[in-house]
Amino acid sequence: MPVDFTQKERYRVEDLLEIMHLLRSPQGCQWDREQTHQSIRSNFLEETHEVIEAINQNNPDLLCEELGDVLLQIVFHAQMEKEKKNFSFDDVADGICKKLIVRHPHVFGDVQADDAEQILKNWDKIKRETKGGKSQADLLRSVPKTLPALMRSAKVQNRAARQGFDWQEVSGALQSLESEKEELERAIESGDPAMMEDELGDVLFSAVNVSRFIHCDAEQALSASCDKFIRRFSVVESLAEQQGIDMTKASVEKLDELWSKAKSVSDAGSTDNI
Repeated sequence: MPVDFTQKERYRVEDLLEIMHLLRSPQGCQWDREQTHQSIRSNFLEETHEVIEAINQNNPDLLCEELGDVLLQIVFHAQMEKEKKNFSFDDVADGICKKLIVRHPHVFGDVQADDAEQILKNWDKIKRETKGGKSQADLLRSVPKTLPALMRSAKVQNRAARQGFDWQEVSGALQSLESEKEELERAIESGDPAMMEDELGDVLFSAVNVSRFIHCDAEQALSASCDKFIRRFSVVESLAEQQGIDMTKASVEKLDELWSKAKSVSDAGSTDNI
């Protein structure tokens, strides 16, 4: 027997909340009732990545759809907590509204902020005070460890930079990257696995530092390089097949030759002549 719900031409947030309530009810959906924060937490991450993909594609219709999927995840988690009488979706909305008002005193108060840099410094100061942080390092520790490592590195570095802990220009970041690269080479020579991992991490962290100075998103840049590698590898595979070459048995020199050809072909934007 259908649940008591009136279908409409157009729905609002309150309708979404009611639908989730009904889905989790005894008359609703068994699957939805059985879910927990832990069982669907990976869905949240997946839906967020799909929003990012829609943004990258500059597709407004897809973005609207994917934002709805993220909103569903928020409503889902809030409903679980409402059932436990811990908090509701309204409490979530109330909390973020109050946070935005407190952290924008230049809009809702009488604090002066002349530029975006000052706004961010005010934000960090207010965040540290409202969260009970006692030091600048608390701001760095508050960056979630569950973030992708490149993204986490950039956020940590940006927060440190807003406290004045930064190079004056990109040359300093590049010198640091070169220094870390040399340390990695020495670690590789030593054959010590722990040292190699440590120094590799320092190289990656330093590379992210360079990305900040040239205003590139390290996560996005690496993702684009992955796509580029796949395109070039596909060309290498096609060239090898045309020439009757078994890639698993080909020499390094032959594979390098194919790779050079693939670079020129794929970078030209056409694979018609391979």
